[in-house]
Amino acid sequence: MFNNSSKIMFMGILMMGSLISISSNSWLSAWMGLEINLLSFIPLMSDNKLMSTEASLKYFLTQALASSVFLFTVILLLLNPKWNMNYFMEMMIFSSLLLKMGSAPFHFWFPNVMEGLTWMNALIMMTWQKIAPMMLISYILIKPLITMSVILSSLIGALGGLNQVSLRKLMAYSSINHLGWMLAALNNSNMLWMMYFSFYSFLSITMIIMFNNFKASYINQLFSLFTYNKNLIFFTFFNLLSLGGLPPFLGFLPKLLVIQSLVMNNQLFMLIFMLMMTLITLYFYIRLSYSAFMLNYSENNWFNKFNYKTFFMNISLIFSFISSFGLFLISSLYLLL
Repeated sequence: MFNNSSKIMFMGILMMGSLISISSNSWLSAWMGLEINLLSFIPLMSDNKLMSTEASLKYFLTQALASSVFLFTVILLLLNPKWNMNYFMEMMIFSSLLLKMGSAPFHFWFPNVMEGLTWMNALIMMTWQKIAPMMLISYILIKPLITMSVILSSLIGALGGLNQVSLRKLMAYSSINHLGWMLAALNNSNMLWMMYFSFYSFLSITMIIMFNNFKASYINQLFSLFTYNKNLIFFTFFNLLSLGGLPPFLGFLPKLLVIQSLVMNNQLFMLIFMLMMTLITLYFYIRLSYSAFMLNYSENNWFNKFNYKTFFMNISLIFSFISSFGLFLISSLYLLL
């Protein structure tokens, strides 16, 4: 078990590895950055618990497989300088990067690893660990493979979350669905991807801070939290609906920008399919929200001793307010300017 100073050190090394990959000018140095990132995240995942140890082992084996495929392709390019990046080489590197960030059809490890992580490690897995692979993918955009990954990520992220009761797996499949939207944005514009990723990271941080404060792991635990404070009913599920991209909330704005970009580039089939899959995700989000809003919960006196007015809880409530009403604030500022 590492102390806080060791965790901060590993976090610094993890960020440094991602920055090395992003700023590298060769595939070999990009691979080195990805390995530094991997080897610094493994100690953060392991906390002497059975689930975390199993998750860290699964993560290591999967990432080692992706790194070996990536390195094998890079070595082939180095041994044969006359070879350019032909379609086969690009496909090998592209597939290994998809495996590293858990995008479909190489998503099989992602929900199981997420199930064994703490909420803070799950947040790192959902946000920071996707930056370096996405930036490397932007160098080798292969239209057919990106289209396939976008469609499969949208499909699996929507259907996989339908029967989930675990909040971690629900967030994992939501992340896979958002990966489809991010790849579609990356296919058209790097700036659009960065904007979508920023909004997605903000909404994920808001949700996970709230889940972490109340140590919630399953949906029925989430319902019981409403005995602490009735306002949590609205904030929690407004955040969930915003993450799904329901129009009145802030999460609709990045989706609107991607929709506009896809329409301008005549990618209508991909757009229609992604919207249909997003409706499925909104279906089980709204189903959870409707059951939470409609049920009447009894209050127990011993719950009143719970101190929910902590620093991180206040931060979460502020983020929740921005998530719920941010679209109105942005619209008002736009009209004023």
